[in-house]
Amino acid sequence: MNEIENQKNKGFFGWIERVGNKLPDPVVLFMILAAIVIGVSGIAGATGLSVEYFDAEAGENLTVEAISLLSAEGLNHIFNSAVDNFTGFAPLGTVLVTMLGVGIAEWTGLIESTLKRLLSNVPAFLLSAAVVFAGIISNIASDVGYVVIIPLGALIFAGAGRHPLAGLAAAFAGVSGGFSANLLVGPTDALLVDIANAALTSAGIEYNITITANWYFMIVSTIVLTVVGALITDKFVEPRLGEYHGDYRPDFETLTKDELKGLRNALIVLVIYAIIMAVLMFPQGALFRSYDEAIGAESINDFLATGLLLAIFLLFALPGLAYGITVGKIKSSSDFVKGMTEAMSSMGNYIVLAFFAAQLIDYFNYTNLGTILAVSGADLLESVNLTGLPLILGFIGVSGFINLFIGSASAKWAILAPIFTPMLYNLNIAPEMTLVAYRIADSSTNVISPLLNYFPMILIFAQRYDKKAGIGTLVSTMLAYSMAFLVTWTILLIIWFLLGLSLGPGASITL
Repeated sequence: MNEIENQKNKGFFGWIERVGNKLPDPVVLFMILAAIVIGVSGIAGATGLSVEYFDAEAGENLTVEAISLLSAEGLNHIFNSAVDNFTGFAPLGTVLVTMLGVGIAEWTGLIESTLKRLLSNVPAFLLSAAVVFAGIISNIASDVGYVVIIPLGALIFAGAGRHPLAGLAAAFAGVSGGFSANLLVGPTDALLVDIANAALTSAGIEYNITITANWYFMIVSTIVLTVVGALITDKFVEPRLGEYHGDYRPDFETLTKDELKGLRNALIVLVIYAIIMAVLMFPQGALFRSYDEAIGAESINDFLATGLLLAIFLLFALPGLAYGITVGKIKSSSDFVKGMTEAMSSMGNYIVLAFFAAQLIDYFNYTNLGTILAVSGADLLESVNLTGLPLILGFIGVSGFINLFIGSASAKWAILAPIFTPMLYNLNIAPEMTLVAYRIADSSTNVISPLLNYFPMILIFAQRYDKKAGIGTLVSTMLAYSMAFLVTWTILLIIWFLLGLSLGPGASITL
């Protein structure tokens, strides 16, 4: 074992990686975790484990009981829902459709040629910051960043002669760890604000949060997290990973005349496509705009949430086609199909992993164990009787821990908002402050949770560059980002709180 490997295996992060990588293959691990959930649900169901919480949407207290998967009904659910769990697994379609387009651009050589053209003499810090920043702002398009920015982050670093796993980690940190931050207001803001307002109304509180409630804070957060993410990448993650010795070796030779011509044609196609999409999306009354009740006006939020996936496919496929034809890589329709076929052949491991990951996540939701854990954690924090800033910090800690088990931001907030939004309001903490504290916690621990929907996909992407990469590799790499984001973001919130700054237009911290 060389000196770099010895250094990598030292310390707390090395221990995390060693222990994590000694776990069974991720597919087998998801099977084992599913079996554990089944067993725990049987015990919880037999003992009548339940919790009660206020549901803002229903306007009443609800009792949630643990549901056993070892009962007749539970066993029927396991067998009857397996196929639907798999085909309805949200990341599955998103990943495969996007990879069809990315596969064409990668197979024809467009991505590699583009990177060679763009990445010469780019300072390391600026490249890291650009990848993290691109990941953060990608959340305006919902989950697209997971399947576009993260694999591109690895390719960009590899193209610059750097460790691809460091690029993947930097992109993952931006996309998922910085999920709530952005320079623009997007669908996530509207969804969380709606839930918070419903919780306030149900508690009889006449207070309304606007969709821009956290905008100022999130703009500053975007800048801060970009810098922190770049520093973690350059000063900790990449040195720890050491020199890359994997199979992926980009070609650093000078571009040929045909390749340069191919890039020009791809750019022409890209510009034409961008103009067409802009006409369809941005003018008042455009085809892809619809009325958004959250802002009381037309917006493209619905398109961003549901229609953007096909647009992303075309964004890569059309320039890839133009480049492939120009350089002679695509000479017939069968060549075009071959590019997509090869992209899908590399996703075989992910499809297998997705099947078992989908079962585990469904079992956890079906048994209500996640909801019981969330409500119990909230009740515990409420019973401590903290006030002011300590209460906000406690709320961040509890929410961050719960986030390891419930990946959906809206699902957790639907449980926590009716409890904490009125409670903190009655302690003179503005609902906008409660919301921003939740968003910090919800984002920061995403990157270390194996129950995150996209975690299996990211592990497969990592294994494309390092076949030995396991859950321990990914968690130990991302733990530094999670800790740094959580601490830095919380400190930023404390400074904001102490200075009494506005979180957004007309949004205060205290009442």
